Amino acid sequence: MQKQLTVKEQAKNLLKSEPRLRTRDLAARLGLSEAEYLSHYTDQHITLLEGDWKALLQSMEKMGYVMALTRNEHCVHERKGIYKNVEFYDGPHNMGVAVNPDIDLRFFMNAWKYALAITMERGSLPTLYGFQFFNAEGEAVHKIYSTPKSDLDAYRQLVGQYKAKVQEPWQIESVSTPEKSKEIPDSNIDKDSFQHAWENLEDTHDFFGLLKKFKVSRTQGLRLAPNGFTQQVDNQSVVKMLNTVAEREVPIMCFVHSKGCVQIHTGTVTNLKEYGEWYNVMDPEFNLHLFMPAVAESWIVKKPTKDGIVTSLELFDKNGELIVYFFGKRKPGIPELKSWREVVASI
Repeated sequence: MQKQLTVKEQAKNLLKSEPRLRTRDLAARLGLSEAEYLSHYTDQHITLLEGDWKALLQSMEKMGYVMALTRNEHCVHERKGIYKNVEFYDGPHNMGVAVNPDIDLRFFMNAWKYALAITMERGSLPTLYGFQFFNAEGEAVHKIYSTPKSDLDAYRQLVGQYKAKVQEPWQIESVSTPEKSKEIPDSNIDKDSFQHAWENLEDTHDFFGLLKKFKVSRTQGLRLAPNGFTQQVDNQSVVKMLNTVAEREVPIMCFVHSKGCVQIHTGTVTNLKEYGEWYNVMDPEFNLHLFMPAVAESWIVKKPTKDGIVTSLELFDKNGELIVYFFGKRKPGIPELKSWREVVASI
């Protein structure tokens, strides 16, 4: 009980001096994961959950129109829509998908451990009701929030159904994660075989297997690519690209991942805003928030497929971690948009 009071008092004091501090950052300042920090507020606005997260996701359609949020350290992806067509596959990877024009997700369920329901009072704005999911380290992998169109009776029913029997703060021990393996020196890579395999790709999804087979990191692979298949560009290129696709009304695909989820937006973007160090898409159904100082490398990448070359713009942080990546709107069996290639050429 003493720890619970201490956490709340420390948080209260921090918020007095920094009232705009976000929960994720506030928890870090207290030396806690986001999940462990939030679990101290079960007497106020938090309900701890237990059960089958797959079944909960498949029931999310009952809430109707909601907002899905997936983020990593440097980028936040928010997309509104309805959770339909949620499916999971057998096998050790424990993967699932939700494939829809609006809610388009890839789930990696081995990473999903904790979940809670949250009520967020926002002054004059409508109260938000949400579900938040976390990995074993207490890092958020995916969040779902109500909109004014959501069915709140369905929300309350789901919270009641999955409410944990014990509503006491979680004690999340630090989970040791394997250190990122050091890159093999370029000279030790069979560059000719790597480039030949790249040139003979048939699907963009095979690219991950290519990197794994030759034991190269993603940015290393981009450096060693066949001539003409990659080009490093200025880190402001993403701003130019977004402005150009907005002006020309070119539909794009935008991918952002956490450690347990990939979230995709497909469509046009229109309302672009810069707030401080964040560059933002602020459309009615899609928001993107990109922390520009974190962008250390930007690459144009071309991958062969059965439908022809597919081109992406990929952004990385200083550790070589992928922040966000963009394609032109496409589906298997349909060649890449000429208008997207023209946008990339303009960069």
